[in-house]
Amino acid sequence: DHSFLGFEWQKRWCVISKTVFYYYGSDKDKQQKGEFALEGYTIRMNNNLRKDAKKDCCFEISAPDKRIYQFAAATPKEAEEWVQQVKFVIQDMESNTIPEEEEEYDDVGQASSEPIDDSIYEELPVMCFAEESASPKAEVPRKWSQEKVTTVSDGKNTDYANFYQGLWDCTGDVPDELSFKRGDVIYILSKEYNRFGWWVGEMKGTIGLVPKAYIMEMYDI
Repeated sequence: DHSFLGFEWQKRWCVISKTVFYYYGSDKDKQQKGEFALEGYTIRMNNNLRKDAKKDCCFEISAPDKRIYQFAAATPKEAEEWVQQVKFVIQDMESNTIPEEEEEYDDVGQASSEPIDDSIYEELPVMCFAEESASPKAEVPRKWSQEKVTTVSDGKNTDYANFYQGLWDCTGDVPDELSFKRGDVIYILSKEYNRFGWWVGEMKGTIGLVPKAYIMEMYDI
């Protein structure tokens, strides 16, 4: 799929953690392709990015003298939801209770003419785009069954496929989210909420929701 300017749209799995925007090649990637802090950026709808059926699904995140990131969601409604959610994060930049969110959508950025700090940004083509964005704040059902997730078999110690470790530090925003550090061992009890980007895990006797983009398999089975 190519834009009318001749540049290729690429699908990306994206995560907004606090005030930083991370993007991955897919939801299975263990290392992000890039990241940028939302501080100083603004977001708006932009129906000039495409001329096809998705022209009203496009929006962009931009800032003076910084790379512009342009996106095409699946529907105009989802694009508007993304705009509202990112605006919320930007407006609440000083708050300590900004919700964590992660969703699959497509991205890449448009490079500006100004030099970019390679320690923060990866090298990207002069202009690239993202396509197929999912709704930014898929609400995770909070009333998960305690009986369902607390029943762990006696063979847990040898069930290597369900052992994961923290890829980055993560602080839960609500009581039913696990907080963990990079390298912490987490045993996954359920992947019931996989479509929301969350699993149910146990660490040191505490059970809670875990953002799957923040953990990686501990053993290569």
